[in-house]
Amino acid sequence: MGTCTSKPPRPNLYAPPGEEVVYTEDDSKSPAKNDSKTGKKTPMFPFYSPSPAHYLFGKKSTSSPANSTPAKFFRRPPSPAKHMKAMFLRRKGGVKGVDEEEDWGGLDKSFGFSKEFKSCYEVGKEVGRGHFGYTCAAKCLKGELKGQQVAVKIISKSKMTTAIAIEDVRREVKILKGLKGHENLAQFYDAFEDKDNVYIVMELCEGGELLDRILARGGKYSEDDAKAIMGQILKVVAFCHLQGVVHRDLKPENFLFSTMDEKSQLKAIDFGLSDFVRPDGKLNDIVGSAYYVAPEVLHRSYSTEADVWSTGVIVYILLCGSRPFWARTESGIFRAVVKADPSFDEEPWPSLSVEAKDFVKRLLNKDPRKRMTAAQALSHSWIRNYNDVEVPIDINIFRLMKVYMRSTPLRKAALRALSKTSTTDDVFYLEKQFALLEPNKHNCINLESIRSALMKHETDAMRESRTPEILTSLNVLQYRRMNFEEFSAAALNVHQMEALDQWEQHTRCAYEIFEKDGNRAIVIEELASELGVGPSVLVLSVIRDWIRPNDGKLSFLGFVKLLHGVSIRSIGSGK
Repeated sequence: MGTCTSKPPRPNLYAPPGEEVVYTEDDSKSPAKNDSKTGKKTPMFPFYSPSPAHYLFGKKSTSSPANSTPAKFFRRPPSPAKHMKAMFLRRKGGVKGVDEEEDWGGLDKSFGFSKEFKSCYEVGKEVGRGHFGYTCAAKCLKGELKGQQVAVKIISKSKMTTAIAIEDVRREVKILKGLKGHENLAQFYDAFEDKDNVYIVMELCEGGELLDRILARGGKYSEDDAKAIMGQILKVVAFCHLQGVVHRDLKPENFLFSTMDEKSQLKAIDFGLSDFVRPDGKLNDIVGSAYYVAPEVLHRSYSTEADVWSTGVIVYILLCGSRPFWARTESGIFRAVVKADPSFDEEPWPSLSVEAKDFVKRLLNKDPRKRMTAAQALSHSWIRNYNDVEVPIDINIFRLMKVYMRSTPLRKAALRALSKTSTTDDVFYLEKQFALLEPNKHNCINLESIRSALMKHETDAMRESRTPEILTSLNVLQYRRMNFEEFSAAALNVHQMEALDQWEQHTRCAYEIFEKDGNRAIVIEELASELGVGPSVLVLSVIRDWIRPNDGKLSFLGFVKLLHGVSIRSIGSGK
């Protein structure tokens, strides 16, 4: 939803509820041109046609059975669209129409917000309409913002017909309050309520949506112009992830320009579908927009990596003017997202830089473990030297450090060997991250330096529980220090390295280093003990292949397995 847009709402271009949503290129309402051979009109910007998921999140919901996605869309597996539909209906009151004003069991719709909205703001014209509310321009009548134009998102309490809907609004305001201050976020000013509505007052962005700029350019950006856009998007995404927030609906419509100036600052909006996630936690709601949804969201187990996938879809569109995943039906889109690979063969991809293609491919890796984080993407060779883009602290390094410090000495030695084969991008990223953790005069970090670094970057969203949780997980550093060499091993993501074309070369080289520095004769029972598993017949039969028969040292196979970390489940499954 264009929460803070100053642009008139678009007409509804989507199929009405109850009709099968099947799009052809002509269904797009983008400008068209005549084909000289056929005489037919074809869209100038074929990459953009309305998302089939949009009608799921329109301003109205009906009780008609025909409003459901037809069962024939998916037989195996069930359509994720049904889960999206079910989520929407749960939030909006099940089978009852969202426009019906009913008591719904005496739900408490009091939020504790100020009730002085009408004395503080003069509401103007409607400028946007989205998932669960509409937005108007307004003039501030008093206070610090007196005389300024703002955007006001208005959510009707009559539409909050479930406890989930009420909690969604409460959480959205909490997230907006918690994330205040980042330059690439539309600023939150205040929240109000009266007996009829909740009012969320935000910065008014008058430059229009990123989507409109893409359309105006004919669907393509130069690499440098795409870098300028992606630098801002990735900065705000990395910031949200550090604070424990997953946006869950990143798309060109949800980024606005502050002004109409060509180099205007870009602002992220619409946190209505956002949620908090713990460092090791997962979300399972299937929400978002069809063309931008990550594969793991459709599998109902995801975290911050889902936002990174969405940014990959955006940059793919920026660079080539087409969507990476396309189908005529909603179910087809979801199948493509899960199973198909984006094309890099057609123009303009052959003429784009190798770095650009690598950047996009690493964002659109279907395995979230192998996907770059937002901070890593800012460290990628394609973008890192553009306008001195700053690399923020990566929330992912704390999870990796925790796992490293709980690993066995043998695995730590293997990770140290692998870290010595790191790519240039990895070294740049690790150096930036280490510097952000404020090493002391001995060029080492400890728990106190990490605490100090987090306090500099934390917001209200992070302060309550996230910072203490991170520090608790790294408590061992209260009694010891970590230099850059060890940090490089601790913060190295093995799964991401495995996604590189040179993975075999890296591991062979690392194994040679391990042979010199860390490999030693071991017995099977000792290895089983180090891996934290019992010496069962099954475990021993698998682990025996990890040891060289001639000298009893770890084999190359065992070395690679050790890098990934081992659990009883993975040993039992042979993975």
